[in-house]
Amino acid sequence: MERRDKNNYYLDIAQTVAERGTCLRRNYGAIIVHNDEIISTGYVGAPRGRKNCNDLGVCIRMKLSIPRGERYEMCRSVHAEANAIISASRRDMIGATMYLVGLEANTKEIVANSCCCSMCKRMVINSGIKEVIIRDTENEYRIISVQDWIDNDESLDGVKGY
Repeated sequence: MERRDKNNYYLDIAQTVAERGTCLRRNYGAIIVHNDEIISTGYVGAPRGRKNCNDLGVCIRMKLSIPRGERYEMCRSVHAEANAIISASRRDMIGATMYLVGLEANTKEIVANSCCCSMCKRMVINSGIKEVIIRDTENEYRIISVQDWIDNDESLDGVKGY
């Protein structure tokens, strides 16, 4: 029996975490791994104690036809990356890897060419995470060096979305 490669193994776990998401549009799962140990997990959902979009039956970003990658301040949820970072100790995140998978809420298909939003990029940078690995298909992924986000600051160019 052939073993699953390590990156896809962790991405499979992140994909399972994404299934806990409560967004009506897209659900992401994130896990942070350091020294081959899962440090924390996170998925998309409203702040603790608040109603989730699936409880309310409405996604305000969908209702307003806001394009992918824009106007995240309108989202009532905390993103998967942020939830994973909130649940981890910074000392455990320094030099760690974040694995990220997005799923379309209605079809459960993998979100192709996804990336962290600008707010989550800032949190990932400050957390000390070294790289982010993002699933594009069931077996393909991209490895992004967080240093690239520092060196190529898209916010200086007014770039929206991803």
